Amino acid sequence: MPEPAATYTVEAQIARDDQATCEDVLTRWMTALNRYDAAAMDALMHFPHVRIAGGVVTVYQQPGNNPMELFERLRKQDRWHHSAWNETMLVQSSPAKAHYAVRYTRYREDGSVIGVYDSLYVLSLLGGAWKIQSRSSFGP
Repeated sequence: MPEPAATYTVEAQIARDDQATCEDVLTRWMTALNRYDAAAMDALMHFPHVRIAGGVVTVYQQPGNNPMELFERLRKQDRWHHSAWNETMLVQSSPAKAHYAVRYTRYREDGSVIGVYDSLYVLSLLGGAWKIQSRSSFGP
């Protein structure tokens, strides 16, 4: 049986360098998303990876399972061109996990706004790497 994960008190916080690393992961995530680069997105996720959106819980067991057809649907239905972070705010952390409340906007090519969405991203330090382990989004 595996050993239980370390537990931390409320006072135990993420180190500043690790917080900067997490914020860099979020920046690179948005860049990969806008490039429609599934491999780059996979490289920023821990697996299994959990996504909660639209009342559905999806578990991606391994790299290569990211459903890129979502972006095709967004392009066809909404003429989605790109997304951008409005805000990435660290709301809870430990030395091995960080919860970010994020807000992002989806845009059309002409700069018009499709929508603004709030999400919670959980980044974890596993195997020596900070990556996104789960996301819960109010967006589709």
